Amino acid sequence: MTKKINLLITAVSFFFGSLASANSTQNIDTTDLVKSTLKSNGTVIHNRSQKEVHSFKEMFQDGNIYGRLRNNNFYFHYNAEDPSHDSHLISAFGASLVYNSALYNGFDFNLGLYGSHAFFRDNSDPVNTIKAGKDTLSRYDYANTGNKSLGIVGQLNVSYKVSDSRFIVGRQLVETFYTKSNDTKMVPNTFDGLVLNSQDIPNTKIVATYLYQQKLRDHLEGHSVLMVGDENSTTGVRPEWSENDDAGMLKGLTYSKLKAAGKPTDSPLIVFDLENRSIKDLKINFSSYIVPQLLAQAMGELNYKVNFDGFSITTGVRYIQQFDNGAGAIAGPSLSVLLAGSTAYKDPNSLDAQMIAARVVTKVGDYKINLGYTNILDKSDLVTPWRGFPTAGYTRSMGMYNWKANTKSYRLELVKGATNSGLYTSPFIQTSILYIDGDIKKTAAADSMFYYFGIVQNIPSMKEFQYRVRVGYRDFIGDSQDFVSNYLDSRLEFNYLF
Repeated sequence: MTKKINLLITAVSFFFGSLASANSTQNIDTTDLVKSTLKSNGTVIHNRSQKEVHSFKEMFQDGNIYGRLRNNNFYFHYNAEDPSHDSHLISAFGASLVYNSALYNGFDFNLGLYGSHAFFRDNSDPVNTIKAGKDTLSRYDYANTGNKSLGIVGQLNVSYKVSDSRFIVGRQLVETFYTKSNDTKMVPNTFDGLVLNSQDIPNTKIVATYLYQQKLRDHLEGHSVLMVGDENSTTGVRPEWSENDDAGMLKGLTYSKLKAAGKPTDSPLIVFDLENRSIKDLKINFSSYIVPQLLAQAMGELNYKVNFDGFSITTGVRYIQQFDNGAGAIAGPSLSVLLAGSTAYKDPNSLDAQMIAARVVTKVGDYKINLGYTNILDKSDLVTPWRGFPTAGYTRSMGMYNWKANTKSYRLELVKGATNSGLYTSPFIQTSILYIDGDIKKTAAADSMFYYFGIVQNIPSMKEFQYRVRVGYRDFIGDSQDFVSNYLDSRLEFNYLF
């Protein structure tokens, strides 16, 4: 199977490499000709400038409307199947409309409507075994009503702008180190609360949030930022899907356990994010989150760039410290639910954790080579279930949650055609090889190799239309190959933005 996958990746690389050569134009920034663009990480960029108007009526009349049609297809194949691991194909079609009003006396508002309908074989592909494609519908709603569609208000907020600062209240996309819209499926990950975005301090960007609810991509309604549903929080079928059921969620932090410990079940997520570029060629990042009475985390990162004749080298280091404030005694140190009496973790009642990471990024013309390393120390797992990934940019590859305790990861990544505009008139190509060295005592999926290939392109003759192909193959090695099946994760996506 591995040989077949390698041959497939080689063939696809050759085909699209030939296409790129024939299409010798670079990724030129022509976003002024395109209403919206879509970056490779799923972030949508709206390119129409916002008008400032002089009446309440003009605030509505002179707003901008952004539309999107999309199709996603997921094929997930296991080399060996069992009742919990089923090879499957799932597709979905969806659309969204986002309205951004004009600016009147510093005020504006946003409204975003999103819809999706999933197609899969109910009898042969149980919804609980669907992997990447699960976000095309609400599993909780499907389990209780059989509904395969999503129709939600993804954005509904009012903001006030003064100087270079903006205060936003309501449901919104929140882009920080710990929180992401992560709009790579059909519906973005959104939050309800208050956000401050400020650039009033020279060379500095600040984001501060108070978020009392999250709405994950496969949910119809908002839910707790750090709580797992159970039979005491809802009468519905599959209550574990009713609240925060993200793959990076702390599974033992259930409604009943929080209540028994006298802890709130609706604690907010408070985030502070800072980026500073005051020193030439040095980027400083700091981010932290607090979920009161439960958990906190802080991240510091430095990236220093050295320019040479025709190329540059950037060295980066990242450090994360996680602070337990009561969640460990309730849920334990693992993202998974451990068996009673387990000795896999050194302290079964603590969520104190640390991560160190380093990388070297070399850019030569249109190419980038990223050699990254991460090490989650042998304490507890990292908890970040808001679609911001602690190993991102270092060793995070497609679908890899490599932040369990005592896990070291090494990744070599090659990228061609990157651009900040989100308009890829020539193909954006990304390939990587990831080695994960984990702890078999903590997870059967400990040691593995992960091979990834991805391509994104806007059709040159119709720049509003973008396709993207992503293929990943995970090969378990060492002790892990006796417990876990190798698998192929492949995705095909089409987007039309208007």
